[in-house]
Amino acid sequence: MTSQPAILTEGLTKHYGDVEALIDLDLSVGPGEVFGFLGPNGAGKTTMIRTVLDLIRPTNGRALILGMDSHESAVEIRRHVGYLPGDLALYPNLTGQETLTYFANLRGGVDWSYVDELADRFNSDLSKKVSDYSSGNRQKVGLIQAFMSKPEVLILDEPSTGLDPLVQQDFQALLRETAAEGRTVFLSSHTLSEVERVAHRVGIIRQGRLVVVEAVDELKSKAIRRLEMQFGSPVDEAVFRGVDGVHDVTAEGTRVSVSFKGEIATLLRAAMAHDLVNLNSDEADLEEIFLNYYRDPESEKASV
Repeated sequence: MTSQPAILTEGLTKHYGDVEALIDLDLSVGPGEVFGFLGPNGAGKTTMIRTVLDLIRPTNGRALILGMDSHESAVEIRRHVGYLPGDLALYPNLTGQETLTYFANLRGGVDWSYVDELADRFNSDLSKKVSDYSSGNRQKVGLIQAFMSKPEVLILDEPSTGLDPLVQQDFQALLRETAAEGRTVFLSSHTLSEVERVAHRVGIIRQGRLVVVEAVDELKSKAIRRLEMQFGSPVDEAVFRGVDGVHDVTAEGTRVSVSFKGEIATLLRAAMAHDLVNLNSDEADLEEIFLNYYRDPESEKASV
């Protein structure tokens, strides 16, 4: 597997008049990685994707896909990228099969046995006209066209829109398989639980700026969590107040509750010096972390 980034942006900036949609974005996404890109509407996610794909031109900076400049090598890049836009539009009078045939011809052909496999996996009836599809079934066709050529890089903008839970599970399994084959997935999503299940790293964008890029597990380890401890006899809350990363300590009889941020080992050593009977940890999830970055302006000082 090559060590060359699958996607690389350097100072990528896009202004719409006085509106700064994307500001000095530096990002590297490696081969075989599922990268989750998070942010609410208007944060700059779709602008970043369209700029990287040369659908719109940057105000400043540049983007590379598989080492190729996204503008200078736009045609060649198309041969290696599968793309699902967030505003998917399909020809209403074509069937699903005809739609995929059209996209396959643009690519110079595909392995139709793999298309059939994807259609079966997503439980997609390709014989119907697009105009007769629900939004979820249109999304399935969009996913099939993105995956069907087995591209080296997949760029997916809100891919789970309209999908039922069972199809979402199959889709997540497909993402993991794609990464295991050494191919790259750039996943822009509002579905935080999905990103948490499949992504190796996540980036959070806020008002056009990338405020953090980190492995999911590392990001969660830095979040504030709650730990409930049960002791055989009462323990003074002062025991825990001086422990690094611990704050908001509450002691009631033999129960002690703390909020902590960072590594748990130091806290556990302090607890095990007493008659620790039981403990329960409420692990922070990605949604809580994401919301924290949007509530707290100081989070923008996080290392990227």
